[in-house]
Amino acid sequence: MSKSNSSSLTPTFFILNGVPGLEGSHIWISFPFCSMYLIAVLGNSGLLYLIHHEESLHRPMYYFLALLSFTDVALCTTIVPNMLCIFWFNLKEITFNACLFQMFFVHMLTGMESGVLMLMALDRYVAICYPLRYTTILTNSVIAKAGFITFLRGVMLIIPFTFLSKRLPYCQGNIIPHTYCDHMSVAKVSCGNVKVNAIYGLMVALLIGMFDICCISVSYTMILRAVVSLSSADAQHKAFSTCTSHICAIVITYVPAFFTFFTHRFGGHTIPHHIHIIVANLYLLLPPTMNPIVYGVKTKQIREGVIKLLFGEKGFLA
Repeated sequence: MSKSNSSSLTPTFFILNGVPGLEGSHIWISFPFCSMYLIAVLGNSGLLYLIHHEESLHRPMYYFLALLSFTDVALCTTIVPNMLCIFWFNLKEITFNACLFQMFFVHMLTGMESGVLMLMALDRYVAICYPLRYTTILTNSVIAKAGFITFLRGVMLIIPFTFLSKRLPYCQGNIIPHTYCDHMSVAKVSCGNVKVNAIYGLMVALLIGMFDICCISVSYTMILRAVVSLSSADAQHKAFSTCTSHICAIVITYVPAFFTFFTHRFGGHTIPHHIHIIVANLYLLLPPTMNPIVYGVKTKQIREGVIKLLFGEKGFLA
């Protein structure tokens, strides 16, 4: 009997309402999001192709950048096509299982992105503090294992989200005031006790986010100590300039993440709900859009690789 009641309280589909309060402006909102998606896909796909094609970029730093680009493309593609269907064609329905799948991939890929940024910080630490042992420490095998462990961490920590959401009874309707299936947005539709969901969500945020930030902070503390100890100002500038792109990527990723995290918990009654939704989308779209631009502008080897690819060896040397 309980099984029957439980299954009757599981909706066959949810309705993603887009940006609540701004339904009349969905078409206008869609244009910047669509533009960001196109820039993200083209930019990151271009980086992947360049790193694969250009032998001078077959180094640990660029392998991690390729992993970041792949993660960014997958993350954008998980949410934007469905979002544009809501904005352009008013196709708001998403099946229950598809919603759980989207929820899993959104959270797993954001965790993966954070993990890759942490690995890139460790890469810069090894490159600056142990330059003569850089290639012997960060071998292809070590890079592959580090990427796989980061992926496995995300999968193992995020899988419970789907089970915790699936067990809940949904008797308050099936309308989710969001553009994609987020863990707590889905849980809030339930009429059951979501305390476990909230606590586990906070634990995952601490286990992934805080751990990665601590590793990044420790890495850059050691990098600063190593750079300051260099005798030449030119050597200091050259050593630290290799980190500028990564620092920009960290700021672009974590600032919107912290804003989203704290406003959801402490600014829920003072900040309009549509601002929460727009910022939540920017949190997922801004890093994939900006990362290829930042690395293209700040990294000399990538700029040279693009010129070489576009104009050939002769144009590059000229």
